[in-house]
Formats: sequence, C-alpha cells, structure tokens
Amino acid sequence: MEKRETRFDRSRLNIGTYCIDTYARDEAHVREMKECGIDFLTAAPADPELLDNCAKYGIGVVATGILPGWWGGDGVNAGKMETAVPLEKVREAAAKFADHPAIWGIDAGDEPSALDYPHYGRLIKLAEELFPGKLIYLNLYPNYASVAENSTSQVYSQLGTATYQEYIDRYIEEVKTDYLCLDNYEFAAGTAKLYDNLRIAANACRADGRDFWMVIQVNSSKPEKWLSEDMLRHQAFSCLAFGAVSLNWACWTAGWWHNEVLDKEGKKTEQYEKLKTVNAEVRRLEGDYMAHRNVRTVFLGQPDEAAASSGVEIAETYADPLFTEVKLEDGGLFLAGEMVSREGDGRALFLCDVSDASFAGEPKSRTLTVDFAEGYEISYAASTDGCEVEVVGDKLRVTLPPYAAVLLTGEKQA
Repeated sequence: MEKRETRFDRSRLNIGTYCIDTYARDEAHVREMKECGIDFLTAAPADPELLDNCAKYGIGVVATGILPGWWGGDGVNAGKMETAVPLEKVREAAAKFADHPAIWGIDAGDEPSALDYPHYGRLIKLAEELFPGKLIYLNLYPNYASVAENSTSQVYSQLGTATYQEYIDRYIEEVKTDYLCLDNYEFAAGTAKLYDNLRIAANACRADGRDFWMVIQVNSSKPEKWLSEDMLRHQAFSCLAFGAVSLNWACWTAGWWHNEVLDKEGKKTEQYEKLKTVNAEVRRLEGDYMAHRNVRTVFLGQPDEAAASSGVEIAETYADPLFTEVKLEDGGLFLAGEMVSREGDGRALFLCDVSDASFAGEPKSRTLTVDFAEGYEISYAASTDGCEVEVVGDKLRVTLPPYAAVLLTGEKQA
C-alpha cells in the first residue's frame, strides 16, 4: 500500500506517548519529553502553548478536539457512529480548522466496533482529503476486548465480531488507512495475549503493505506495581520483532491507571528514567531497522506457556536465505524477526531475548551461533553495549544480556 505524505517522517521509527495534562505543556516539560526520546503526542489538544512548544522541540501532535470524538462505549454505542458523526461534521471541522506546524495528525476516535467500520472508512477518506498532510489517527481494540456471542449473559460486544481475527480482517477490508494501530497492555492482560495480538496484526500488515503501530504501557493497572526497565524492554523489542514501526507509550500524565511518567504535580516519577533508557536503546537500532521490513517472525528455542499458546511459529533452529542456521548455545527463548531491505537485496535478522517473560527469575545472558551464506558482508546494531558479536571460524557468536536485542544485517557483495 502506498504511504500518504504527512508530517510524520515515515522513514523514522516514531516513538510517541499518550496524554499531556495542562501542568505539563510549558516549555520545560516539553523539553524534558524530547530528552526522553518522544517524537509525538496522542490524546493531546490543539492548545496554543503546547503546539508552540512542541514545534520548538520537534514533537508532533495528534490533536484531539478537531474532529468530533467517537468511542464505541464498550459496545453500548456500536453501530451508531454514522448518526452521531455524519460526514457533514467533518466538513464543518475542516472549514474552521487552524493549522499549526506541530499538528502532524488528527484523532478520529478510539477503539471502534467493527459495526462502525463502513462509516469510518468513508469518514477517514474524506478527512484525508480535507486535511492534507495530516495523518488521520484511529486506534483499535486489543484481542482481549469482548466478542459477539449468542448468550444472555453478554449484553454488549466491544469488537462487534465473533473473533478478533475477523475484527482485524474487516478493518483491513473497510478502512483504508496505510497503517494499522492498536493497543495491548501486557502487564494487565498477559504475555500470551500480547504475542497473539502481535501475530495477528503483523500478518495483516504484511499482507496489505500497511505500517504496524503499537500502543504499549509504561504505567500500571495496579497502584502498587511499577513496571521495570526490563518490562518496558520486553514490550518494545517484542513489537519490533513483529515489524512495528511506531511505539506509543501510555501514559505520560494522568490518563488511565496509575504510575505514569509524570505525577499529578508534573514531577518525574521513576518511570521517566526507565523510559528514557529504553527509548535510547530502541534508537540504537533505528537506522538499520527502518531500512528493512519484517516478513516473518518465529520463536527460537524452548517455548514457555505464553509462547506455546500464542499461535506464533516455534523452531529449535532458525533459517532464512542469508542466516542459514541460528541456534541457541545455552537454552532460553528468543523472538526472531526475518527482514528484507526496503531497497536493494539486503537482508536482516532481528533477535531479542524473551527467556523470562515472568520477570520472576534470575535472568542471565544467552548466546546464539549464526551461520550465514557466502557473498554477504555482515554487520550489526545492538540495543546495548553489553551485546557481544564475534566471528568464530565461519560463524558468528552472539551474546545478549537479558531482554536485549540485536539486528544482524547482510549486504550482498558484488
């Protein structure tokens, strides 16, 4: 699918965050957001002070309050959007829209029912015409939202379909955005749900040529729980293993749940430095990662319960046309993302350690050996200096710290 021209630089691995309350819109707070590695904001109003400060520091805003907001109300409002938000309201919004260089996108709603996809398809198509250069943003439900059932106990369905696969398939058919965006909160719903959701969404994006965007959590569903750096790494690198090109962290300020990046007085919580560290690790991979696109993802090693129930392919050894044999020396579990060059005939392999998704044990470094085809020059980018890649005979030996990631790339020699 051809990508629309918007203010989002789609050659970048864009990192965003949700929610910015009034106390965090001044220049000092916006500067700190940029220093944390944030590229764009969602669930943010077109507030003049915020927009000016974001423009100064190169942060984009996906603005709310421009188009009429819509949410399915956990199924209560499913199928009612066409009546509540007719296309004429989109035209009215465009007629009074005041542009600003910080507005990179416009929010069209959140977590729709599939019953509203036909109208969303028409609405987004019209909005793209009336708001040139703006990404029209729509975020979908995760796979743990409720499905339609023939039972008296379930009154409403969030998805409006019998399965999550159908929910995604109908979106691809009826809403022609050049990306697919959804949220999934691993430490509220479980790791198996995350892996399964990544599989379904990544397959849909590969088949239709869409960019894959993920909303993940830095906050917590329980006030006594603070997510660790490793928990953030696990989410981020798992998403990259399935080809995600945008990560969006919830939440920066109070939006939902607890333990956001800033507290209610606008002071940094312990999540700020954790997020800054992990965002910087993601950035270390960005150049080579964005030069390639994901075509397949497998688990490599001995699957835990979450991996085994995810529907993702599992292999004891990994192979593709360049990296002809990849195997673990000392056990564990990795996600392996096969990638091909967006231009030319190069290839890449994304590897991340997911050996302890319970985060309860004593994690340790893991080592893999990698055979590769002749006629390629191999290089690598790693999420941390603790990664070691060495040539041993005619193989590579890769050692990764817990929850770290490495991207091996190969360019064919003339």
